[in-house]
Amino acid sequence: MTVSQLCAPVASPATKTLTSYRPFWAKRFGVAPFLPMSRAEMDRLGWDSCDIIVVTGDAYVDHPSFGMAVIGRTLEAQGFRVGIIAQPDWNSPDAFRALGKPNLFFGVAAGNMDSMINRYTADRKIRSDDAYTPGNVGGKRPDRATLVYTQRCREAYKDVPVVIGGIEASLRRIAHYDYWQDKVRRSVLIDSKADLLIYGNAERAIIEVAHRLAQKKPIESITDVRGTAFMRHPDDPALAGWFEVDSTEVDRPGTVDALISPYQTIDETAAEQGGACAVAADAEPQGGVADDGSKPIMIVRQRLEKTGSRALATPRDHTVVRLPAYEQVRSDPVLYAHANRVLHLETNPGNARALVQRHGEGHTARDVWINPPPIPLAMAEMDHVFDLPYARAPHPAYADESGGHDGATKIPAWEMIRFSVNIMRGCFGGCTFCSITEHEGRIIQSRSEDSVIREIEEIRDKVKGFTGVVSDLGGPTANMYRIGCKSPQIEAACRKPSCVYPDVCSNLNTDHGPLIRMYRRARALKGVKKILIGSGLRYDLAIKSPEYIRELVTHHVGGYLKIAPEHTEGGPLSKMMKPGIGTYDRFKQLFEKFSEEAGKKQYLIPYFIAAHPGTSDEDMMNLALWLKRNGFRADQVQTFYPSPMATATAMYHSGRNPLKGISRDPARGETVDIVRGERRRRLHKAFLRYHDANNWPLLREALQAMGRADLIGNGKHHLIPTYQPMTDGSYSSARRKNSTPTPGRILTQHTGLPPRVTGSPARPAVKPKAASPVRAPSPVPKARKPR
Repeated sequence: MTVSQLCAPVASPATKTLTSYRPFWAKRFGVAPFLPMSRAEMDRLGWDSCDIIVVTGDAYVDHPSFGMAVIGRTLEAQGFRVGIIAQPDWNSPDAFRALGKPNLFFGVAAGNMDSMINRYTADRKIRSDDAYTPGNVGGKRPDRATLVYTQRCREAYKDVPVVIGGIEASLRRIAHYDYWQDKVRRSVLIDSKADLLIYGNAERAIIEVAHRLAQKKPIESITDVRGTAFMRHPDDPALAGWFEVDSTEVDRPGTVDALISPYQTIDETAAEQGGACAVAADAEPQGGVADDGSKPIMIVRQRLEKTGSRALATPRDHTVVRLPAYEQVRSDPVLYAHANRVLHLETNPGNARALVQRHGEGHTARDVWINPPPIPLAMAEMDHVFDLPYARAPHPAYADESGGHDGATKIPAWEMIRFSVNIMRGCFGGCTFCSITEHEGRIIQSRSEDSVIREIEEIRDKVKGFTGVVSDLGGPTANMYRIGCKSPQIEAACRKPSCVYPDVCSNLNTDHGPLIRMYRRARALKGVKKILIGSGLRYDLAIKSPEYIRELVTHHVGGYLKIAPEHTEGGPLSKMMKPGIGTYDRFKQLFEKFSEEAGKKQYLIPYFIAAHPGTSDEDMMNLALWLKRNGFRADQVQTFYPSPMATATAMYHSGRNPLKGISRDPARGETVDIVRGERRRRLHKAFLRYHDANNWPLLREALQAMGRADLIGNGKHHLIPTYQPMTDGSYSSARRKNSTPTPGRILTQHTGLPPRVTGSPARPAVKPKAASPVRAPSPVPKARKPR
């Protein structure tokens, strides 16, 4: 790839805005108070049928944080009659006939979470609860819910098209490693036999698909909508006219696209090629000179390179990259890692090409075609989606005896976001264990300040139980609002997996000004007492704006602020694509400085991951020593959870590092230390919970085997003591015991923080033989959702 190619703008295809479609004729029925879940509700609305029925594994909460509500209200705004079948009994098709036959299609989603992650812990143990179900009851959705729901829809009405979506389908759109079966499974599109798959944020694609089906176009003809995937026979004549590129050529430097290392900036990559790639934001467009004297890059059209009769540089909008077939990646971990690497290279809507992957052989062969990602929503479109007439409450069917939702039928996920506002989508962090990039993309989509303020006022005026405290203004990350690349040209051409690793890109706008102004305007609203920030903070971005940190700690921290350094050692951090612990230290200094200036005693709550690919036992030992030095005692421990399609999951399955290229030659590629087996995973968790007496026998044995018996003793510099109190050997969590708040107590994710001054007498010292009391056992320590 030349410097010109690296920096060349890629024109986005013409995209219709969400509000530019002519509404469907059923618009005359108006807006439903809640989307109907029964025929009785349909009758009250005057409907004889639904145009679209959304089947979901979550309880129906009419709020923009719940996928079924966003899709349903977005389609309603287009004039379609949308019904909801929430958490149906999947043992027969009867529940899928509750609203009758849909006129256009079934839309199927497992819910806001992947059904397998929702049901099982990182240790593959069944969870006893489900935050998206009334009463927090587990087991209300099947495993692999997308497959089961699609099958039942087919049985209910076999001639109705089925469109699958949501995060479960999105992360399984190609052949993927399945942690629960420890094998590579086929694309969910093949296994479910759905007609169409929509991945990522689906508003743009679902509107286009709905209008085409309303125009009586067959669903088989819908092959050109971005953000969709479909199945076809390999010899389908409708797919003629495409250039096909073998993915092994894409992943071989110097043939089609030289891969850009995520460990260096765009400027460094260009410098290696003898050029520069700094496009000044104020550069003159026609070859002039910017104020700082730099010249903009001149885009030179490259001639089509050929070897014999085969084109190597093909038109991107008519090029499909063929990934290794399912049968190949299933049996070859190296090819699996390669396919994962190529998929992540084709995630930028500005330059991504279509992908295709063969499943099956002979007459059973099918190709799964994956169109490029959807064009991100503009600010006006984001406002349109979030300004729709949501009831901002669970459906009345879940009401308790008093008619509210605070009793036995309380939905924990709804309680968590009840007084929060989502201000943006996407994340350019690129953390390898995270699924946000694969689902929402790395281009930030932000709402306008006015739209956010309107939602806060609506919460204040309409949501029952509001006390004046907004629990969060955030999203996938708290502080990426309106942050993006300084140059649209560079953004459209960039293929880096992260804008902030190993350092914040020089082309990234890090201005937190719009976010600060929104915070100030929000907390000045009448009836609003406090605006808290509950979303995870990207602290390597925050230190670029000390004024933001000042604003945050002075007005928006409720005593504790959670951030996620994830580890302290360079080995695992490089596999996570996270900054070094020195960045955390710099943020901590600013946090404490501004807290002191504000006259507040506040604490940082850092999160860490155990057993991540690339983490050695010594790395975990060093992390435990860091925790002890800094006085942290982890309450809940997050163990690495291999979610489908994540880069770290490819590392876990293949033992290779897709970030540095894939090769069968160990001298060229990089192998990764994988933490497998129950005993070693338990050891890594034990290092994070070094203070738990239940873990001491395992830690003593490990430290002796590592030659670090010097860390065993009863002094302050020792990690664990020599004595062993009576314990039950179980995992214990103070959080479960303290789950019900009491006056004067603030729950945290960690114990061991300095105690709050309450005036009560100091507790007597505990003798060594008694140790600390064993807390109530928690057999299912909860992992955080993949981000």
